[in-house]
Order: sequence, then C-alpha cells, then structure tokens
Amino acid sequence: MTSKKPTDKTVKSDHPMDVLLEQDSAIKVPRVGDLVEGTVISISKNEIYLDLAGITTGIIRGREIYDESTEFSNLKIGDKAHATVVGLDNENGYMELSLREAGHKKAWDNLEKIYKTGEIVDCKVIDANKGGLMIKLGNVIGFLPVSQLTIEHYPRIDGGDKNKILTHLKSFTNQMLKTKIIDVNEKDEKLIVSEKAAWDDKQKKVVSQFKVGDKIKGRVTGVVNFGAFVEFGDGLEGLVHISELAWQRIDDPRDIIKVGEQVEAEIIEIEETKISLSIKKLQKDPWIKVQERYKVNDKVRGKVLKVNPFGAFVELDHDIHGLVHISELSDKKINSPDAAIKVGENYDFTILTIEPENHRLGLSLKGPKKAKAEAKEESTEKSNKEEKSGENEESAKGGPALGGKKTRAKKTAPAEESVPVELAPAEATPVETAKE
Repeated sequence: MTSKKPTDKTVKSDHPMDVLLEQDSAIKVPRVGDLVEGTVISISKNEIYLDLAGITTGIIRGREIYDESTEFSNLKIGDKAHATVVGLDNENGYMELSLREAGHKKAWDNLEKIYKTGEIVDCKVIDANKGGLMIKLGNVIGFLPVSQLTIEHYPRIDGGDKNKILTHLKSFTNQMLKTKIIDVNEKDEKLIVSEKAAWDDKQKKVVSQFKVGDKIKGRVTGVVNFGAFVEFGDGLEGLVHISELAWQRIDDPRDIIKVGEQVEAEIIEIEETKISLSIKKLQKDPWIKVQERYKVNDKVRGKVLKVNPFGAFVELDHDIHGLVHISELSDKKINSPDAAIKVGENYDFTILTIEPENHRLGLSLKGPKKAKAEAKEESTEKSNKEEKSGENEESAKGGPALGGKKTRAKKTAPAEESVPVELAPAEATPVETAKE
C-alpha cells in the first residue's frame, strides 16, 4: 500500500470558524477574551442564545449566566446583551460566551473610566484591618488605606494602640463613603480609593476663600500628642502643631487645650487643602522683653519640668523656660541629670546666656562662671598693682641695689593669699544650693 506524500497545497477546511476567518477582512471575527454584543434569540433556565451580528450564534450556559450584578437578571428575547468570548466553538458549533466574565470586565472598564475622569463615587465599607478599610465599588473589592481617610475619620488614638485603631476602623463597616479612585489595575485586580482625595476636591473652593495671615475662630475637634485640630469656616479643619500652641514649652497639648474649646488662631500655611494654624502668634511674645526681667549672672529660682539625657528644662515663670545642660548641674562629673536634680523640685540657678531671638535661656546649677573669672581677674590685677607699687617704693630708696628680689617676694605674698579669700564665697554658693 502506497502512502500519500504531503503536498505543498494548503488543505482547506470547511469548519465554520475557519471559513469565517478566511472571509473579507472587514468582518471582525471575535477572539477568546473579547467583549461582544449580541441579540437575545432564545432564553431557557440554563441557556441563553445570542445572535452575534449574523456572524455566528453564541451560547451562554450554566454558571456563566450568573453575574454578581442584576444587569442580566431581566433579559428578554430581542434585548441587547454583552458577553465575553470563552471559546470559539463547542461540540455543536456555537461560540461559548460568559455573562459572568463580561460583567467582571465591564466593571473594571467602568472603574478605569471613573479613574480617568476623577469622578467622586460612593463605596460601601465591608470590613477593616489595621491598615485601612475593605470597600466594595460596583462588583469589585478594593481598599481604602488609613492614610487616605479624611481628618474627620482618621483614628486619633493616644499612643497609637493598634487594637483601638482597629476598633475605630471597624465602626465604619456598612457605611457609605465618598471616595476617589487613585489606583486601578485590572490585571493585578487592584483597586485603591481615597476619601481624603474626594474631600480635598470638595474643599478646594472653600480653602480658596482664605489666605496666610487670616485670623479665624473655631472649635477644637481633637487633641493628639503632636497638637490640636480646629474646625472653622465651612467644614474646614486645620492643625495647630504643639510648637504653635503657646510660647512656653509644652509636653502634652492636653495640659492647655481641650476638645470643644473655642479658640482664635492665625493661618500660617496653606498647602492645597492642608491648613496649619498658630494660636501663639495672636499672643504677645514674652521673649521680646525677657532681658528687662532677667540678666546674665542673675540668680533665679526655677522649677524642673523635664529631665533629658543632655540636661533639664526649667520653668522660671509662666512664659519663660530655660535649659540647664548636664555639664552645668554639678562640679563633679555625673552620668545622668537625675543624679543632681529631680522633676518637680525647685532649685537656685545662675543665668549663663539669654538669646531672645532664639527663645533660649541657659542656666547653671554650679554657680556664676563669669563672676569667678571676674574675681580672679580682679585679684590678679590687684596683685600686679601691689607688686608694682612695691617696686616703685624700693626704687625710691635705692632698693634694686640692695636686693630688690627679696622685696618683691615679700610684697607678692599678701596678694596671693587674697585670691582664695575673695573666691571662697562664690565657690561655696553652689555647694550650699545643691544641698537645698
């Protein structure tokens, strides 16, 4: 039996899809994954037939009929419907289609459109974790990070307790939030939305009514470790940083400001919709006239407010606070300020430096260094004068010829003895202060 050799001639197929592919290129033949539109020609419980523009007939069956949305639930004969191609032909020559995949693709296409237009949309919160909120937009599950919440909804939890943050976030479950899509990727099935971005868009017009330097009146809506939030205008909220609450040093904003309190502040910065406020700018700066109240080398009584590894902060009065460096706490070397002073206790200090422009005042618990230096300088000067006086006296008597060296030694001795006598009180002062 002789086998037939393959020829160079192309063997033509009579398969319907192959015939279609060989037809006029003007006819676009659907491929797997394409979204196609067809007319419903038959409906049963488990099957739907679509006429695809006379090209072929598509069939949707089984689970491919059911989509999460209700878009296809009320289909009737003659209706137009979109479906996704999942197979070019089945055993009966029909093109296999899916409403389920079509719905999924349409959902992502719609999200892409919303993203490009910047439209603000409502999304439903379905769950929460410590990083943010799980949301549902249409049929797609997405994520709203904590950082993208508005100031109103942001978790202001003391100490950053993660469990309390989670409890706060879960309270939004089943709520609808106005959001803006900031990232969408169908391939990675990633959808990120922002409540803050949507709020920013809404508030830009309101913010434009204000400028840096404006004075505002508002209500304290929140107090945190780094400052206080103040609501003013038409739903605007600004932050008063802890450094802008008062002229004096503050450890905890809650010590001087409370939620619900009415305050006046000045706008010091506007960055898009982020507003920074200052309360202290509307108060007189006590450091302007600090040198009228305090002088270098003054002895002052002060209360220790806080101790750090490098020293301690001291309250001289309500407005003026100073810093005593660890090197100025004791004549002896100490490893920690706690070895010399305690928080809440009052001590006598000496003012070393005053810098009004920098709002700084340096203190010492050891005593007035400058006074010591001046005392030593004065003593040395006195000694030199006495020595010179002795030399002149001996010179008048012919002293140099009779042994001037001995005379100078005799005159110098009292001056040298006078140095510790003059310095003794100044050196004794810090020792007595430390005991107090």
